[in-house]
Amino acid sequence: MNFTDNIPDDVSVINNTLRGNINSFEILIDRYQDHVSRIVRNHVPRDEAPEVAHDTFVRAYQSLGGFKGTGPFKHWLAKIAIRCCHDFWRGYYQNRENLAGPLPDECRDWVDHCLSDQSAEQEAARVEARDLLQWALGQLSASERTVLTLTHLNEYSAAEAAELLDWSVIRIKVQAHRARKKLRKILAEILPQGIA
Repeated sequence: MNFTDNIPDDVSVINNTLRGNINSFEILIDRYQDHVSRIVRNHVPRDEAPEVAHDTFVRAYQSLGGFKGTGPFKHWLAKIAIRCCHDFWRGYYQNRENLAGPLPDECRDWVDHCLSDQSAEQEAARVEARDLLQWALGQLSASERTVLTLTHLNEYSAAEAAELLDWSVIRIKVQAHRARKKLRKILAEILPQGIA
């Protein structure tokens, strides 16, 4: 007998959970905690990631009856994680006081500094550039931000992003095009001409 023979597969664990053995779901949490955390950390601020990852497992548990088993549980769970990240940003934008306010003066100063040839700290500039990009992405809607993050930062294909979000490929492409155009406009307003 092989050691792996004693490890229940995902479908068995799901069936046990659906039959009322709620402790079985803990096996899935242990099995996929790192996977979900990695996805979530790529889409929300790090300090928010544990809560969004927790929400992912709560939503997965509540929706477990909807798992059809036509694909891997891991992919189904990844879709839920992406949707939880999307919902996080949607709630974040709804609670923001000033969605499209101007870039703070210190950020404008930083942009001027980084664009000069005398920039001493490339690593600091890279970190600040990432922060500027995060700020610019923050000016987009939750849908626009999610699509750009998936297709450009995480390098998912349009088909993969469509599957994760349960959207059509056309919708992904249109949303990505609009988001890129909007992001370009936002950056053009704060960066010197010819940079954005």
